[in-house]
Amino acid sequence: MPTITTPDGVKIFYKDWGSGQPIVFSHGWPLSADDWDAQMMLFLHHGYRVIAHDRRGHGRSEQVGTGNDMDHWVAYLAALTEHLGVRDAIHIGHSTGGGEVARYVARHQERVAKAVLVASLTPNMVKTDANPAGQPQEWFDAVKSGMLGNRSEFYRAVPEGPFYGFNRPGAKPSEAVIANWWRQGMAGSAQAHYETVFSWLEDYTEDLKKITVPVLVMHGEDDQIVPFASSVPRAVDLLANGVLKTYPSFPHGIENAPSGFFRSLISKCASENLRAERTPTTLRWNTVAEHDAKLGIHRHCPLLPGFDWFDRGASVDA
Repeated sequence: MPTITTPDGVKIFYKDWGSGQPIVFSHGWPLSADDWDAQMMLFLHHGYRVIAHDRRGHGRSEQVGTGNDMDHWVAYLAALTEHLGVRDAIHIGHSTGGGEVARYVARHQERVAKAVLVASLTPNMVKTDANPAGQPQEWFDAVKSGMLGNRSEFYRAVPEGPFYGFNRPGAKPSEAVIANWWRQGMAGSAQAHYETVFSWLEDYTEDLKKITVPVLVMHGEDDQIVPFASSVPRAVDLLANGVLKTYPSFPHGIENAPSGFFRSLISKCASENLRAERTPTTLRWNTVAEHDAKLGIHRHCPLLPGFDWFDRGASVDA
């Protein structure tokens, strides 16, 4: 099982397949490199070298009692890319992994060709006066409570419900997808997963401002975890060379969308000038309630009964 040992003595598991221009994948909470397997195989067969690692405390990487924070994760990603001699890379990050990619690219742009932020928490996802469409503090508290209670049941409720949009009317839940999410989550450290929530409270604005390489931002408009209006329009505005691609009715877990979703990325990764391909936000709305009405969304939080995911009357600047 391939691993590296970080300067502070922690073993990090990774996968490294193929040759060609490297694509490095960073997974979301509470998952592992396995969440990218389908996409790694897709890009591998299109001539890319594909790399993914299990973040500290996740999957097969060592479970330690300290350092479960974004700065440690970024330092470990840098140690991995240095160990593997990775240069001219495309970095793709989903959700929490998007924050990891943004901060890594901001600090190590000399190693990076392009980046892709998929359903990323950047620049921030906390509800404030400046970000009224973000998640309120009670939402983060509910996630932490779920992990302090019956974590196994909680790790079924998340993929069965909001993560993949299986709680939407007409949705067809996949037991295999749900079970795979649960498997990855339960393999990791309860402590690391709990402490990951604090990284969701961080602000990544300054990281985005420092990035000059082309960045593709991909987000589902029905994301119930990182609300579209909370992060996406502001992220693209903060990037020097950002491109926005939105997906109507897509959930947070778009990294497991049908293969056509990531096949469209192949041409984007091969493009020399991502800015020339920039597409506008496909929906505009004045309030969250108006956005919900357009998509037929009912935002009841299954993890905290009686609690709305959004303040339905809040204004949204999209």
